[in-house]
Amino acid sequence: MELLRGTALLLLLCAAACAQDPCTCTKNKRVTNCQMTNGVCNCNSIGSSVSVSCETLTSKCLLMKAEMANTKSGRREKPKDALQDTDGLYDPECENNGLFKAKQCNGTTCWCVNTAGVRRTDKHDTDLKCNQLVRTRWIIIEMRHAERKTPLNAESLARLLKDTITSRYMLDGRYISGVVYENPSITIDLKQNSSDKSPGDVDIADVAYYFEKDVKGDSIFLNNALNMSIDNEALRFDNMMVYYVDEVPPEFSMKSLTAGVIAVIVIVVLAVVAGIIGLVLSRRRKGKYVKAEVIFVDVIWGNWAGWLESKFSREFWCRL
Repeated sequence: MELLRGTALLLLLCAAACAQDPCTCTKNKRVTNCQMTNGVCNCNSIGSSVSVSCETLTSKCLLMKAEMANTKSGRREKPKDALQDTDGLYDPECENNGLFKAKQCNGTTCWCVNTAGVRRTDKHDTDLKCNQLVRTRWIIIEMRHAERKTPLNAESLARLLKDTITSRYMLDGRYISGVVYENPSITIDLKQNSSDKSPGDVDIADVAYYFEKDVKGDSIFLNNALNMSIDNEALRFDNMMVYYVDEVPPEFSMKSLTAGVIAVIVIVVLAVVAGIIGLVLSRRRKGKYVKAEVIFVDVIWGNWAGWLESKFSREFWCRL
C-alpha cells in the first residue's frame, strides 16, 4: 500500500512539473517567469505582471510599460550607437487584457488616448473624463530605405513587405491596404475597423509598434532581429514616422496652438518692423546724399561766381 501511495505521489509531482515546464518567449523578450501550460508558453509581462501568451504579439500598452520598467531599473538593452529618444514614451495604465485605459495620467496631468496609446486630447487635470477608448482604424507608416547598389523594383518591395508583415507580425493580409514606393520613400497603410477585427486577430497598433522597434534596431523579439534583403542586398530603413487616424476625430482645442500662433505672430511682426526700419534708414541715407550734393554745388558755384565777378566788370556782364 505504501508503495502504491509513493508511486501515485511521484506521478502527481511529475504531472505538475510537466504542466509547468520553463519555456522561452520568442515573441517578447520583456517578460519573466515563463511557464509552459497545456502546451502554450505563458509569461508575466515586466512592469505589470500581467500574463501574456507567447503564441501571439503582446499588446503595445504592456510593451511600453515593460520598456519603462526596464529603463527605470537600468535593465533595458541598448542597441549599438543608440540615441536617447523619449518622445511619445510614457508609463501607461493598462487594462487586464492589455489594452490601454482610455484615460492616462502623469501625476496630476491627464489626457485621453486611442487604442494605440497616442494622446488625442489636450492635457487636463485629474477631473478629465474619457468616456471610451477610441479605436485607431488606420495607421500610416512612412520611411526611407538606405542607399543601395541595385535599384528596387516596386512590386518586389511591396510583396516582401506584405509577406514580412503577415508572417513575422501575424497580421492578416486583408488589413494591409497598400504599399506605395517612390524612391526612396515607402508608405505602408494598415487599416482595421472595429467591425472588421476578429477576436483572434492581432491589432494593427501592436504590429506597427513591433515593426517600428525592429526598424530602429531595438527588436522586441528574442534573438530575432529583422533581416530583409532583395537581390542579395540587405534592405535597411531610416527616418520612420508613424501616423494614426481614429474612428472618432481627436478633440484638440485651439489652446494647444496658442504658443505656436504667438511665435508666428512675433516673427512676422519683427520681420515687418525690421523692413520698415531698413526702408527708413535707406531713405535717410539717400536724403543726406542728395542734400550734401546740393550744398556742394552751391558752394562751388558761389565761389566760381565770385571769381568771375572779380575778374570782369559789371559792364562786361551787362554787354553779354
